[in-house]
Amino acid sequence: MSTPTLNPAPADSTAEAAAPHRVRSGLLDPKLILASLPDAVKKLDPRVMIKNPVMFVVEVGSVVTTISAIASPSVFAWSITVWLWLTTVFANLAEAVAEGRGKAQADTLRKTKTESVARRLTNWPATQDEEEVPGTALRLGDHVVVEAGQVIPGDGDVVEGVASVDESAITGESAPVIRESGGDRSAVTGGTKVLSDRIVVKIASEPGKSFIDRMIALVEGAARQKTPNEIALNILLASLTIVFLVAVVTLQPMATYAGAPQSMIVLVALIVALIPTTIGALLSAIGIAGMDRLVQRNVLAMSGRAVEAAGDVNTLLLDKTGTITLGNRQAAEFLPAPGVGTDELASAAQLSSLADETPEGRSIVVLAKTEYGLRARAQGELAHATWVPFTAQTRMSGVDLDEAEGTHQVRKGAAGAVSNWVTDNGGSVGDEVSALVDGISAAGGTPLVVATKVGSRPARVLGVIHLKDVVKEGMRERFDELRRMGIKTIMITGDNPLTAKAIAEEAGVDDFLAEATPEDKMALIKKEQEGGKLVAMTGDGTNDAPALAQADVGVAMNTGTMAAKEAGNMVDLDSNPTKLIEIVEIGKQLLITRGALTTFSIANDVAKYFAIIPAMFAGVYPGLSHLNIMGLHSPQSAITSAIVFNALVIIGLIPLALRGVKYRPSDASSLLRRNIGIYGFGGLVVPFVGIKLIDLIVQFIPGLN
Repeated sequence: MSTPTLNPAPADSTAEAAAPHRVRSGLLDPKLILASLPDAVKKLDPRVMIKNPVMFVVEVGSVVTTISAIASPSVFAWSITVWLWLTTVFANLAEAVAEGRGKAQADTLRKTKTESVARRLTNWPATQDEEEVPGTALRLGDHVVVEAGQVIPGDGDVVEGVASVDESAITGESAPVIRESGGDRSAVTGGTKVLSDRIVVKIASEPGKSFIDRMIALVEGAARQKTPNEIALNILLASLTIVFLVAVVTLQPMATYAGAPQSMIVLVALIVALIPTTIGALLSAIGIAGMDRLVQRNVLAMSGRAVEAAGDVNTLLLDKTGTITLGNRQAAEFLPAPGVGTDELASAAQLSSLADETPEGRSIVVLAKTEYGLRARAQGELAHATWVPFTAQTRMSGVDLDEAEGTHQVRKGAAGAVSNWVTDNGGSVGDEVSALVDGISAAGGTPLVVATKVGSRPARVLGVIHLKDVVKEGMRERFDELRRMGIKTIMITGDNPLTAKAIAEEAGVDDFLAEATPEDKMALIKKEQEGGKLVAMTGDGTNDAPALAQADVGVAMNTGTMAAKEAGNMVDLDSNPTKLIEIVEIGKQLLITRGALTTFSIANDVAKYFAIIPAMFAGVYPGLSHLNIMGLHSPQSAITSAIVFNALVIIGLIPLALRGVKYRPSDASSLLRRNIGIYGFGGLVVPFVGIKLIDLIVQFIPGLN
């Protein structure tokens, strides 16, 4: 076997871009807003508000204006006070609505947490003695037996048997799935129901720490921690708030010296208008909504950090089988060796595949029947036969038949394994057969060699079976899209380099890692990370766990082992490896949304300056009236209009924060230009229009004109 290799695969720049599957979400549901209002009011608790420095300043300002309005009541004072409180409530409402969208799924998950009685095996596997205990009494490492109609009492791995399991409560899919001992489909989730047969499950979680418990906490937002970028942005916003707070505090002595002292209400209004309240109000909601969009895709993110990292991914590691290709290679044709008839090869291929339970082995039996009319024989029909099942170690299957001439051995399997078998039994592989093997590999297929040995005669090769691995439709277009996003794609496969190269070229990936082992995956991830890149990968087996833990974004399949799910920082409940591409898109959408609304928030403060500053000092410095470019009616109406707009823009942007800015694959410079062009320019224009329209209404209110 050759050593694993990492080779570039040329990309086809002429491929048409397919329309990708976009992340979408509906606008706000009025019922959801009403249901979230009580939570928004509860969040007015200063102990909660202080976690958001910008909005905490607004709340303190609301308290100050309330006291001032009580001490010296006026329409202007109470108008500013009411709208400052509404600004605070609207900010809390954005977060409450984002959290509320996960509560429905959490309620559904809670229904699966029914109190169940577990049949614990007291001395497994020595005996099958059982004792009935509450499901909450199970501990890590316990073994339980579950039969048809019973609920699996806890998370674990199947260690004996095979069963059909209903996982609809977790995945939303009504079709049952097969869970069996060994392999990568052994993990089961507590609360799911066994529909058929009997399995023994080894419990892999403590009470209260099950997969469902973690899902409930995460979708409700209870376990959501602020990401590094979110913390950094919060620090920046807090710093800006402090700067403007100091500026306004020092402004009052100057105003007094100039003969135009300002009331506390006007000063508070100026602070609120200056600080970045829009992004401060929406920042938390943007992060929660990013995780919620993953939940809508049936992906559970263990942390907001993982979602954010997905948006910054530079390298994508994708398994070939099941991700880039359909997964089950199918026998396409029999290619006989010189001097061997096709019928003889087909018969031997079918016979040697009867003990091969893999999809590939079954496809060989089907091809022999459909193309050559060979009736599928059952193993029991052949007397004096010793069957050799396919194993990952031997990479061969076959049969030994007792005949008059001696033992008739037939083998079918990987080219290297069968070639060694032939050589060990006195035969040789001809150049013609080697050419067939190389040709199939170069074309992206998988060659299986069929050989036979009768009695004491040397073994001889009968021919080659061509297995085809079909690339999924639209994969090249998806990889072209990722390339435009600046993401490098690497295909991971256990195939030989020739086969891997052909599939990589057909699919359009950038690189491939052939004959990959778990150690090779780890080494590749570390090499990419040492170059300053963030790496994402998928996996489902225990052997994938180290690489999933090492990757910046590790997406484990729900059908995989518990070890894989524990190692990854995301779990795909649908177990669709291709979804990793969508996860990257959702991560990028989160980052773009945060950047777009930050740009908009800072830009729209400019209009507030033009509204409030001239209103404060135009009476003392008439020249400042030239800055009143909006032609606002009066100082009171100008300040009130700015504060009203400041509150309304938050509620107006909540749908965008929850739905996310529409993402189009492009490079960083294009995204920056688009961001500044739409949200920077829009952030300048919209407030001028909005404040002017509000002023036209406010000027007719007595006390504000």
